[in-house]
Amino acid sequence: QVQLVESGGGLVQAGGSLRLSCAASGRTFSSYAMGWFRQAPRKERDFIAAITWSGGNTYYADSVKGRFTISRDNAKNTVYLQMNSLKPEDTAVYYCAARVSGLAVVTSALYDYWGQGTQVTVSS
Repeated sequence: QVQLVESGGGLVQAGGSLRLSCAASGRTFSSYAMGWFRQAPRKERDFIAAITWSGGNTYYADSVKGRFTISRDNAKNTVYLQMNSLKPEDTAVYYCAARVSGLAVVTSALYDYWGQGTQVTVSS
């Protein structure tokens, strides 16, 4: 069993930055692909970014490409999401997810473990 705990959310003005962290329990973190998703009120959960087990490949939704960066530190069992140039439409609950297969994918149903989420609010 893997437990994921997100942190780093909060309130920020448009144009600002936040860095989300997702700390994972367990000794096999380094073999998992990791993803970030977000869900705004009354909307579906959307893919944001993903990273392979090694960190060698990353993937982004078009809506965040060039603004967000996903990274991981396997020694710390942590994955990060650096968010720059934030916009009000980025407001959502952000979730990290782990996939036992080391291959990163954009489909939420293919992830095995989820965190509880952290709220990000961007004011205009």
